[in-house]
Amino acid sequence: MPASPAARIYRSKWLLVKAPLALAALAIIAWLWITFLPMPPREVTMSSGLAEGVYNAYAQKYAQVFERHGVTLKVVTSEGADSNLQRLRGVASPTVDLAFVQGGMGSPSTDRSQGVRLETLARVDNETVWLFSRVPGLDSLEQLQGLRVSLGPRGSGTRRLATALLEQVRMGVRDIVDLETSGPAAIQAMANGSLDAMFMVSAPQSQVVNQLLRTPGVQLVQLKRSAALTERLPFLQLRLLPEGALDPLAKIPARDTAVLIATSSLVARADLHPALQRLAAEVAQEVHAGAGPFHRASDFPTLKRIEFPASAQARYTLVHGRPWFEKSLPFWWGQLLLRLLVIVLPVTLAAFWLARVIPAYLRWLVDSRVARWYGELKFIEHDLARSGLSGVERVKYLQRLAEIEKQMAEFATPSYLMPRWYTLRKHIDFVRSGLYSGRGR
Repeated sequence: MPASPAARIYRSKWLLVKAPLALAALAIIAWLWITFLPMPPREVTMSSGLAEGVYNAYAQKYAQVFERHGVTLKVVTSEGADSNLQRLRGVASPTVDLAFVQGGMGSPSTDRSQGVRLETLARVDNETVWLFSRVPGLDSLEQLQGLRVSLGPRGSGTRRLATALLEQVRMGVRDIVDLETSGPAAIQAMANGSLDAMFMVSAPQSQVVNQLLRTPGVQLVQLKRSAALTERLPFLQLRLLPEGALDPLAKIPARDTAVLIATSSLVARADLHPALQRLAAEVAQEVHAGAGPFHRASDFPTLKRIEFPASAQARYTLVHGRPWFEKSLPFWWGQLLLRLLVIVLPVTLAAFWLARVIPAYLRWLVDSRVARWYGELKFIEHDLARSGLSGVERVKYLQRLAEIEKQMAEFATPSYLMPRWYTLRKHIDFVRSGLYSGRGR
């Protein structure tokens, strides 16, 4: 950069250098904040399940814990895991961020053509595949043919799993009288004999399950060849439900019963904010850490045997916990501190450094220009001191002094250089006098 423009910029360094740097830093901070590290939304939507189901009970606990962290968890009920999956993918309304999804929903037969990527935050529970019947001696799926059977409501994971079980014995919905009764209505239908059998996929602590186990005339079916079903449907496992496991005093169940179980997972859209994924994983640890009939305490949550890709944020949280700034501070203060450290501090330091370096460089240019003028005067003085300086050389030096004065007149001298500038002017006059005094010799 030429010295004269540099001098003008240096004289107005607050307006032309430091203020633009401050504005640029603010713009960069805002751009990085909004584009690369936005703040989490204050509201998250979760699809649970039937209002009387275990999924919904879990979701209400989640909402309470989220509220403690200043995040609103909006819980919407659904027909079940199939509806939850469609809502996560944005196919069904309303679109949600989190949902409970039953095991088997992420099998190869699942439509993966949707543009929305889903991730597992954690496997959270074991769910039993319950088959209740009023038909004495029923112990195989083939015996359901022609009976009034509830496969669960449309949109539920129960219906999808029950249909898959029937397909293993070459049966379908057409082979039964399909009734979509569920919940309290199904209990009433089983009690009055208007329903012969019903499938349910739910945790053992479900109120509907416990009422059905206590309904006179209703038996819990133990299917033959259950092990073969687990080989064909690998998301199922065979477990023993001991006598009295659910209620030792009432001896419920009345005998040891082999049952099929599936797992349920907390699934999120991959575009859910990373901080909220970490928070949801921590909430899952709080809600699902207890023991159950088929698992020990601390077995859940886990990321083993999952069907959707694991969330990297959830995996880190389940192993190491949330980052220290999120654990040590309230949720929103932690998010603010992260952005201050990652975005605001580096950009501010860079802007501050440039605000020091650029004026220093401009000052060096200005000082070097003045130093060159002094150097030229020193050279002229040196020649003037030697004898025999010709008239042509004196005229040449006088012209050069005039050029220097012209440059000085155009030079926007900073205030700190004014003493040197006046000294330089006097020096030029002194040298000019010496050149004139030597004329005509």
